[in-house]
Amino acid sequence: MISALAAFWMGGNIFAAGLAWLVIPRTSLSFQLGSLTFSSWRVFVLLCSLPSLTSALVYALGMPESPKFLMETGQEEEALRVFERMFQWNLRGTARSCPVRRLLIPTIEKPSSKFYNTRVDWLKDQLLKGTDPIRKIFSRKLAPTSAVLSVIFFSISFGFYGLWMWFPELLKRIDISGGSACSTNWSSPSSQGTENVTCYPVRTAVYKEGFILAAANLPGNIFSILMMDLLGGKLLLCTSLFLSGLSVFFIWEVKTKIQSLVMSCLFSAISVVSWNSLDVVSMELYPTNLRSSAFGVFSGINRIASILGNVAFGELVDAHCTVPILLVAFVLFIGSLAGLKLPNIKNRELS
Repeated sequence: MISALAAFWMGGNIFAAGLAWLVIPRTSLSFQLGSLTFSSWRVFVLLCSLPSLTSALVYALGMPESPKFLMETGQEEEALRVFERMFQWNLRGTARSCPVRRLLIPTIEKPSSKFYNTRVDWLKDQLLKGTDPIRKIFSRKLAPTSAVLSVIFFSISFGFYGLWMWFPELLKRIDISGGSACSTNWSSPSSQGTENVTCYPVRTAVYKEGFILAAANLPGNIFSILMMDLLGGKLLLCTSLFLSGLSVFFIWEVKTKIQSLVMSCLFSAISVVSWNSLDVVSMELYPTNLRSSAFGVFSGINRIASILGNVAFGELVDAHCTVPILLVAFVLFIGSLAGLKLPNIKNRELS
């Protein structure tokens, strides 16, 4: 189910790439709003914000809280209402009523009231309470798993965003130099001096290639949905990370723009299996009351690694193209090896 939900990330990528291809080249869509000129790219950004806004409204108004979480936190009445809602939805059109009247709720120790001498003491206590889930994630029992997952999240984020976001630049270099992306015939704009560059007329090729790259995730998503329960998340994660790192080496053999586009699509299709597997594994390795906190911590690591990957690739690609490519491959291989240390969760009941 998590793999199926992760496919919507691919759907969003395809939607954004297709919308960019449809909207940005059409300068006739520009309009004036007071002193602000809404050019076609601003119209594109505005349209891209609509799904986020509507999703937030739908989630806030129509999505109930997890009943398991409500039970874990001792909220029996709220959990029972969610179960009744689920029962009515699943058996809509029938006259049956929900047979459940009570739930077995684990005993929850109510915190005793505390007196604080100063506001600083109160603030310290609130900080300790807020960081308590993070301390539990890195406690002695979960510390090895959390450390391994941190390495994997860093590896896949650094490698994927470090390379995938720079594929358009590599395609451009192949198109200009007529050879490999690391060809010595390429010279950076800084070495050629400054020149006036205009955004018009808009070149549509980059948006077409972006759409193809986004659509290349579809086979990987279908594969992970069908094979996740059969092979297990750990095997898919380790294998896909290793193959992603291996596919990076084909950049040296790329000589034409078409070959580069095919290689980019291959990397995207394999990498998305890693992402889907990691989503499943990271959620199943933690108890219910810590999953949200764990996902938040790893999302933070994800963002940091993504920024570092982009910055490192951008800084090194002009100095020597080989260095960032080898770095991405090395980091992905590290993530694959780290995945071998994860416990096997296939067919294991969730806690």
